[in-house]
Amino acid sequence: MSAPAAPVGAAGVAARGTAAAPPSLTTVFVRLKLSLMRNGLKGSSKRKAAYFSTLAFALVVAFFMTLGLAVLHGNAHAGTVVVLLAGILAVSWAFMPLFFPTGDETLDPSRLVMLPLRPRPLVRALLASSLVGIGPLFTLCLAIGSVIAVARGAAGAAAAVIGAPLLLLGCVALARAVATANVRLLTSRKGRDLALLSGLLIAVGAQLANFASQRLFEAGGLATLEPVEAVVRWLPPATAVGMVDSVGEGAYLRAAAQLALTLAALAGLLWFWERSLTKLMVTPDGSTIAASGPAKQRGAGGLWALLPEGRTGAAMQRTLRYAVRDPKTKASFVTALAVGLIVPVFNALQGTGSVYLACFGAGMLGVQMYNQFGQDTSAFWMVAQTISTPHDAYVELRARAAALALVTVPYTVLVTAVTAALLDDWRAFPAGLGLSLALVGSMLCTGALASARFPYSIPTDGAFKNVAPGQGGLAWGGILGGMLASAVVSAPVIALTVWIKVADRYDMAWFVLPVGVLWGALATWAGLRLAAPTVARKLPEILWAVSKG
Repeated sequence: MSAPAAPVGAAGVAARGTAAAPPSLTTVFVRLKLSLMRNGLKGSSKRKAAYFSTLAFALVVAFFMTLGLAVLHGNAHAGTVVVLLAGILAVSWAFMPLFFPTGDETLDPSRLVMLPLRPRPLVRALLASSLVGIGPLFTLCLAIGSVIAVARGAAGAAAAVIGAPLLLLGCVALARAVATANVRLLTSRKGRDLALLSGLLIAVGAQLANFASQRLFEAGGLATLEPVEAVVRWLPPATAVGMVDSVGEGAYLRAAAQLALTLAALAGLLWFWERSLTKLMVTPDGSTIAASGPAKQRGAGGLWALLPEGRTGAAMQRTLRYAVRDPKTKASFVTALAVGLIVPVFNALQGTGSVYLACFGAGMLGVQMYNQFGQDTSAFWMVAQTISTPHDAYVELRARAAALALVTVPYTVLVTAVTAALLDDWRAFPAGLGLSLALVGSMLCTGALASARFPYSIPTDGAFKNVAPGQGGLAWGGILGGMLASAVVSAPVIALTVWIKVADRYDMAWFVLPVGVLWGALATWAGLRLAAPTVARKLPEILWAVSKG
């Protein structure tokens, strides 16, 4: 039996054209986003547990926040709260992609440059796919709660139906425009540095939020924020919520202006996003352009010339260069420097601080001594070739401790002095500084021992992977055990400081300073001497452990 003849003529062409019509680009990208989310959960129960627990937590938080915002309906300060919340959402959406670029693989449109796609349809498709995920769902819930809080009457309800989607679209378009404009930065080494420093900004932001909230309630509550809200309600996309509030108040002209501003800003963001996509797809990046100038001369001049000669100076310079150039080491140092200053200073500003809180800053930097060989990653084998005796190991450890002390000691003096100045408690300054320096020496001591006995690998991939799989217990055991041991090592100086404070013998506080300096130096020397033979004996094990990642 022969197969039926294929249709011919115009009807056949139309039939074939209808059957072969491809789906719209927007549909393809939404399905692609869903496929990425689904495939990312395959084969790993941990990923599934993390994703669904995050989803459940986000939904619970969104539910209670939406409920709380809805309860504000009719409150005199409801407009202030929701407009400022909309502003915070916009700022979060604008900057979070810069700090967490690995959170969404579709944030990098440079992967699409080889496909025959036009920018305008691509913008629509990416915008639609960006609305799929936990973040947009959470934002939509907050947007709904916000418009419910300020919607009054039938006109307000109608405005709310428009305002909530406009707020969500404005936030997502802002995030996409910023991410696309900075995509080359996000995929470069500087971008990875920026992602790693997000922990610092979160820590700083948490302290600032805590401080601001306390000052806010001391100053008279939400009424003090009304001048700020009056400005923010005219800044898109917060204008979408401000428009709903204006309609509820009967200020239709003002609401029309805010709606026009919201739509104009959304159109401007989409236009800027399209231009950024066009530029990204037709402009070569730095990897395809030959170096245009002569290579920089890399010498050991400048401040490096002040370091000692020989192996000690070379090892110190290597350690300090890690702190400046290696993304993870840099993030660890900068976070320690910032948080170590913020905690004592903010407590002093709130009137609840103490000069002895400067020890927190010393401890934050002292932790950097732990796992000294792990920060070298697989390159440690080059250092290992130069270690054959306990003396070689001692010189290497001593240089690393000296490099860390070169930063830690002046920093500790600065933090202690600033805290004492803010508290106007200079009589406790020498005791606080002496105790902090003793703690620094104790942590250098125990850090050297932990580096020798509990080395672990720091993976080079992943912005937030600081321990290789299977070595988490080893890392936490070395750090926590070392910190407890540091408290034991510095116990005599702690006891002396406590006695001076309890007995109110601040006339002897200056005695703690030289005692703390000498005790810290002695503890450092002892720790390096004890750790050096272990390093020389267990060098192959250390090399294997730090190269595991």
